[in-house]
Amino acid sequence: MEKLVVFDLDTEDGTRRISIEAVHQLIPGNHVYATGVFRLSEGETDLGDIVFDDNLKEWEYTCMGNLNHHEAKKIARFIKHNFSTEVAG
Repeated sequence: MEKLVVFDLDTEDGTRRISIEAVHQLIPGNHVYATGVFRLSEGETDLGDIVFDDNLKEWEYTCMGNLNHHEAKKIARFIKHNFSTEVAG
C-alpha cells in the first residue's frame, strides 16, 4: 500500500510542488507496517524524509534537500493532518 500526495508549498520564491510518499514496511505474514517515515521529492529531486514519532507529536527532517525549517514545518503539519493513519502507532 503506497500513498502519494502532492503538496503545493508556498514560498517567497513561488509555489513548489512537493511529492509526499508514506513509507511502509512489509512484515512476516504479508502485513504492512506504517513506519512514520515520509519521503519527500520535487520532480526528480530527492528532498529527504520527515520522520514522526509514534504519537505524531515530534518530527524531524533529514535535511537532505533544500527545505528550510519553516518549509519543513508546513509539510509536517500537512502530513499530520492528512496522513494520520499512515503513522506507526
